[in-house]
Amino acid sequence: QVQLVESGGGLVQAGGSLRLSCAASGGTFSSYAMGWFRQAPGKEREFVAVISWSWSGGVTDYGDSVKGRFTISRDNAKSSVYLQMNSLIPEDTAVYYCAADDTLGPKYASSRASDYEYWGQGTQVTVSS
Repeated sequence: QVQLVESGGGLVQAGGSLRLSCAASGGTFSSYAMGWFRQAPGKEREFVAVISWSWSGGVTDYGDSVKGRFTISRDNAKSSVYLQMNSLIPEDTAVYYCAADDTLGPKYASSRASDYEYWGQGTQVTVSS
């Protein structure tokens, strides 16, 4: 059973930065596709970023609303994935969830929440104007 624990959320002013972390345990992290999703009150869960697994470097993809501002990365030695969020805007306010799946193929960066089997509990990010 894979467990995911997010951290790094908080309150930040517009224009600021935050770095989210997700620590995984209970499996072979290097073979997981890892994603970040978010959900704001009253809205559907939204794709933020994904990094695939690969023997030669993961493929990344981003949601249109965060491209150029957010960066996803992974450290297989630490079984962790990170989301660096810069130039934050109030519309980024949401609960951010880390997701993992070990059935997706190498270099397959899925943006679909239904493709991910394992989910963390989420971390709140609030951006004030």
